[in-house]
Amino acid sequence: MVNRKELNPEASPQAAFGARLRRLREARGWTQDQFAVLVGCTGRHISAVETSRKPSTLPFARKADGALGTINTADSFEREWREIKHGGLLEGFPEYVGYEGRAVEIRLFQIGIIPGLLQTPEYAQALANGDVRRGAITAEQADERVAFLVERQAALVRDRPPMMLVVMDESCIRRPIGGHEVMDAQLQQLARFAELPNSMLQVALFDIGERRPFNLPVNLLTLPDRSMVAYAESHAQGHVDRESAAVLPLLTGYHQLQAESLSQAYSVAMINEVRKGTP
Repeated sequence: MVNRKELNPEASPQAAFGARLRRLREARGWTQDQFAVLVGCTGRHISAVETSRKPSTLPFARKADGALGTINTADSFEREWREIKHGGLLEGFPEYVGYEGRAVEIRLFQIGIIPGLLQTPEYAQALANGDVRRGAITAEQADERVAFLVERQAALVRDRPPMMLVVMDESCIRRPIGGHEVMDAQLQQLARFAELPNSMLQVALFDIGERRPFNLPVNLLTLPDRSMVAYAESHAQGHVDRESAAVLPLLTGYHQLQAESLSQAYSVAMINEVRKGTP
């Protein structure tokens, strides 16, 4: 083939993305121009992505998945794009976020901090700044982390938003983050969230003790085809699971957690009392 550039997938994550794109395209016998028609661009753009002269965008990765039949698979280009863009995140989390943006139901349990999808930008920035002061991340990474959270939140604002069920350990609302004004605004945000027609907010009190089924945060997603995805993480690692044998026990545990937690009305009342007592 004339002017065919040899690719080195080990040169960079972008180079690996481009090399795999070329390999899958050629396996189907498509020229760059033929593939370009399927993804809505030009053959020149396909060439630039394959040779890593241009980085992929999220819309391009999704269209490539549609054309190549890799949507929602472990080999999806969207998943690879997210891992490239957010490589500093825990393993598995970029993959989880790809599912999160398409979920019809989201169940969350959090300990210690307000769940990310419910955080105000100021609360999220205070958490990120704390990591910067400890030397865990750079200031640039902190800004990227907050911007990424805003992207996740924006993806849930749609004509038919997902049903969101959130259980927070009592520590989430009692642990002061960012000072009085930041925490006051965050607690107000929780109360507003509880008023939404697609939400359910509950607080798991300290005194449920050993009846709390989880000791780590848990995320459970229901996808449009009614399959479920679970994501759980430790301090050092995150893991996505779609196997029903692993997901269903978590769902059972979540139902048990909800039964042990305060109702939404009592949870909001408690949040408002904590807010009044914020020093």
